Amino acid sequence: MSKRGSGHESEDAFDDKELIDAEFQSMVEGLSLDESAPTTYLDELDAIDRSNRFSPPTIPKRSLIDQIKDSLNAMVRWKNNRNNQHPDDGAAL
Repeated sequence: MSKRGSGHESEDAFDDKELIDAEFQSMVEGLSLDESAPTTYLDELDAIDRSNRFSPPTIPKRSLIDQIKDSLNAMVRWKNNRNNQHPDDGAAL
């Protein structure tokens, strides 16, 4: 009986191998190695990346004197707020 059982196991293993080979062949048949396509999958991904790029808004230009005045005003507001009442840093609720 052991010989018969081992014979079935080898036949089952052979059938499994044939099944795996058949599945592999069916997957490979769907593949094309023709490189004549104008674009590839990677080209399509690059095109998507290029179209989804963030373009920052244009910031209005200010003169150096205006920037210095704004920074001095910010320092004066910070200095005059000794008790830290309603700071203008955006952290206050």
